[in-house]
Amino acid sequence: MKVGFNMLLWTTHVTDADLPNLESIKKVGFDGVEIPVFEGQVEHFKKIGRALKDNGLGCTTVTVIPDEDHNPVSPDAAHRKGAVDYLKWAIDCSEALDSDCLCGPIYQPLGVFTGQGPTEQEKSRAAEVHRQAAEFAAKANVDLGVEFLNRFECYFLNTMKDAAEYVKRVNHPSVGVLFDTFHANIEEQDPVGAISANVDSINHFHVSENDRGTPGKGHVDWAGTFKALRSGGYDKWLVIEAFGRALPDLAAATRVWRDFFPSRESVYTEGVKFVRDQWQAAS
Repeated sequence: MKVGFNMLLWTTHVTDADLPNLESIKKVGFDGVEIPVFEGQVEHFKKIGRALKDNGLGCTTVTVIPDEDHNPVSPDAAHRKGAVDYLKWAIDCSEALDSDCLCGPIYQPLGVFTGQGPTEQEKSRAAEVHRQAAEFAAKANVDLGVEFLNRFECYFLNTMKDAAEYVKRVNHPSVGVLFDTFHANIEEQDPVGAISANVDSINHFHVSENDRGTPGKGHVDWAGTFKALRSGGYDKWLVIEAFGRALPDLAAATRVWRDFFPSRESVYTEGVKFVRDQWQAAS
């Protein structure tokens, strides 16, 4: 098991200005960071990757589908090709960082709704896009973690069961489910049970409190969560994801209108100790 921290607390695009944060994250005991891949060139991410290695940090990556022109569920073949091209770019950037896993809601643009759940045609179209992307990912030694989101952010995948069934449809060893406790807290009647029943499908995990704040300060059942993961044999990344108001666009997208923690430093310093203590207690 490795503990990571999502850099979206500071930025949507990591640059040299963010390198001091890498030093701080390493100093308090993290194994790595999650790097947002929303823009930029492969060479830029190679440079950031070297900085990660210099700080002794591993890496995962996160992205989203930017728009309809790159939509995996679109009935337009050109848009689906755009989705494959976009995911190939994100995989190339992830490989440049030496990322273990590229994760996120990589199946539809956020905040787009049809008034119903996903159709069989949409599932089939998206699965074909992800099978193609998975071939690129396998060659780059990068897993794809498909993240289900709550119903207020997307319609394609909202529960662990939805996501587990979908990755079975994709049917590629490089594709699994990213389980995020924030979204599960909203959508699952039994979040811990959802982990236990589907742990074999989970290849990435976001430790995110029910209010997006510091893990352990809300009402997520962390003891049950970590016990379900550990007893099920999960041994990959546990990445803390917390959002604040520092980034206006991200705050608007995640509906963060108030502060959930006294400082960003408190989130990662308290968070890493909490995760390691809870994981140990779950043994």
